[in-house]
Amino acid sequence: MADLGEARRAKAELKATLAGRQDVTAVGIAPDDDGYGLLVRVRGDEVTARSADVPRVVHGVHVHVRPGGTVHAQS
Repeated sequence: MADLGEARRAKAELKATLAGRQDVTAVGIAPDDDGYGLLVRVRGDEVTARSADVPRVVHGVHVHVRPGGTVHAQS
C-alpha cells in the first residue's frame, strides 16, 4: 500500500498525464485499503468510468476511476 507521500507524487504525475482531457473532471487522493490511492472522476456513468483510458496503477499507487459530473467554482 502507498503512503501519503507516494500518493502525492503519483497524483502529480497522473494529473500531468491526464491534463487537457475533456472527460476527466477531478484527480485526487483517497484512502485505499491500508494506505492511499488515487481517485479519478470522469464524465459519464459507471460503464464510461470502467472503460476510461486511465492508468490503473501509477508507481505502485492504485488508481480508481469513478463517474462524476462537471465541477463549478462557487462564488
